[in-house]
Amino acid sequence: MNESSPFLADLRARIAAIEGPKPVESVLFPLGSALLDAQLGGGLPKGRLHELFAAEPDDRAALAGAGLMLAMRVGRGPLLWLRQDGSVRAGGCLYGPGLAELGFDPARLIEIVAPDEAALLRAAGDAVRCAPLSVLLIEPWKAARGLDLTATRRLAVAAEKSGVTVLLLRAEGEPVPSAAYSRWRVRSSASAPLEAGAPGHPAIEIELLRHRGGLEGMRMLLEWNRDEHHFREAPLSGAGLPVAGERAGRAGDPERTGAARLSA
Repeated sequence: MNESSPFLADLRARIAAIEGPKPVESVLFPLGSALLDAQLGGGLPKGRLHELFAAEPDDRAALAGAGLMLAMRVGRGPLLWLRQDGSVRAGGCLYGPGLAELGFDPARLIEIVAPDEAALLRAAGDAVRCAPLSVLLIEPWKAARGLDLTATRRLAVAAEKSGVTVLLLRAEGEPVPSAAYSRWRVRSSASAPLEAGAPGHPAIEIELLRHRGGLEGMRMLLEWNRDEHHFREAPLSGAGLPVAGERAGRAGDPERTGAARLSA
């Protein structure tokens, strides 16, 4: 038996090398909203791929804000934001004071701008394997057809092994089959004004489109507490959803939409 022990140990090591690192045990990160967290069974899992879609093209700022808010819920480690050149030209460069307005420390941020979709996917494939990262934000341009079921499955598997949480921000893409653990639709919303008419807390409307646990169809209006870094249910009074005809006039107005200015 003693003679076989080294052989077995060597065999196990060879098998482990072939299989690669085992998936990191899933840990949930609560969003802060008691009602939403209860529906999600405690929160969303870290080390998974989550997709966020803008409800309409002018919800791009709300989408970016929602991604950043979720990233702050995941942890306090480094955040890598991969952006495609077209997205930067459409939405502008990331704006430090706007990030700080949401309670985020810009010193945590690493921004990389990829010239095209192929470069974006290559960078994402490398970055998701970097375990010291807390969150990887991926912001493609337009439909990004390369982010199909196969590509997202690769990202999802790598995220489970490394423990890096991946947030895929789709400002103009339509939902297609993917390996995302959860999928959300984000819409900007009016903030409830504070005393003396001061601008209220950032507010968004979210809708759960898909969840690996079988959940879907949840729709909530949430406020972001920038001091304590958590979501909470938005008050009903003064926080009504924007009327379709008013949306064009509100774009880029943080006091009306509840979205901080994240782009310069």
